[in-house]
Amino acid sequence: MERVENRGDETSQITERITYLFNNHLLSDVGFVVRSSCGEKHAKRTKMAIPAHKFLLSIYSPVFYAMFCGEMAEKSDTIDLPDCAYEGILEMLRYMYSNEVELHESNVLQVLYVAKKYILPSLAQKCVEFLIRNLDLANVLCVLSHAQKYDEQNLVDRCWEMIENETEEVVKSEEFVKVDKSLLEAMVKRATLTISEVELFRAVDLWATEECKRQGVHASGKVKRRILGEQIVKNIHFPVMEEIDFTSTVVDSNILTGTEVRELARNFNGTLSTSAGFPDKGRVGFSWSSSRFTSFSSCSCEPEDWSYDGNWGSLTLDAIVLQVDKDIMLRGIRFFGCLINTNYLVSLKIIDKKNGTKILSLKDMSFSPVSLPYREEEISGYDVVFDPVILRKNADYVVKSLTDGPETCFGCDGVNIIQSHSVTFTFKAYKSTNRKNGNETDVHYGQFSSFFFKPL
Repeated sequence: MERVENRGDETSQITERITYLFNNHLLSDVGFVVRSSCGEKHAKRTKMAIPAHKFLLSIYSPVFYAMFCGEMAEKSDTIDLPDCAYEGILEMLRYMYSNEVELHESNVLQVLYVAKKYILPSLAQKCVEFLIRNLDLANVLCVLSHAQKYDEQNLVDRCWEMIENETEEVVKSEEFVKVDKSLLEAMVKRATLTISEVELFRAVDLWATEECKRQGVHASGKVKRRILGEQIVKNIHFPVMEEIDFTSTVVDSNILTGTEVRELARNFNGTLSTSAGFPDKGRVGFSWSSSRFTSFSSCSCEPEDWSYDGNWGSLTLDAIVLQVDKDIMLRGIRFFGCLINTNYLVSLKIIDKKNGTKILSLKDMSFSPVSLPYREEEISGYDVVFDPVILRKNADYVVKSLTDGPETCFGCDGVNIIQSHSVTFTFKAYKSTNRKNGNETDVHYGQFSSFFFKPL
């Protein structure tokens, strides 16, 4: 018997034939009836039908398999999906038939919804990557609410990072006055917002006013206080405001009770030492340094290309010496990665070079790389965020990392001095005293793309 090998061109032909069946009535044995998406040419039609093939869908999705092949299999050749939009289902089917998907800002959340509903993790990941690449101040609040709903932690972290570092611009966006109360509450509870307290209060007051309009009630101070609730009001840091701002903005809003106003007024003039039940410390807003590299080198990202594997004392380290000209609080470091279906296991140390004191020691933290903006391009990377540590001015600190994971991208053409947010960062080469440990990072190339910090 002669054995015939399957050739690449034959595989390509099979793929083309399957793709040909996408959105095609030929051999179709089921149709999905969905609501029209906004902006569709057939907007006058409230519902649209999309042909599909049960066998193919059952192979890709365990939900469709149960729907068509389970004990309670659907016998009808027409299935109504009232919770799904046309573009979401269409792009999901395109992906299942052709392994391609056409994502844009108007459909990506619809596609993410159906990818989660029908358990298509690879499609969901493509949606998340698209959202991260296209995250901006106008859509970050909307994206965050969906990311939380679908438990996409990487996307949630990226959204909060943008909100924390651009708080003043985010609260000026059209989306801010539309956010759910739970998200507003989560925002005012965060200690790392970068906005003055009086501007935050103005934004919260505006949200309450718009919510009164939505509920059809008069926007009096008492009504806005009831709508906001104690968790929001009690997490605004009134004691850190300037007294003139408090008097002209907060008092006139009538959101605080008379007793609260009097106690805060006494706190401002020093006759009352308590803060009337409100936080009395400023928020610790963070920014990040500009990248110390002017370019970067991509990696092959092949699963077999492992550049690290093991424990401290036996591996090549990434290390750099860092000095700042002002005291800062350091909150995190951005690492280069590689976008493949895997995680990086990271250990990180920051050591005072003069006396050898460890001011940070973290071990075996797991991170999944995502696409991150890099100048006018995109890189693969992840952010190692930790409880803030203080770096004193003019002191040398050694930043060391040990990473278990695939080959990564790395920065090139680095510079030794960067100025960011009134702070000057100076980088110096680190030479390991342990012969077993080399160092893959230098001033001019390697790891540690950016630093998250706030001047003290």
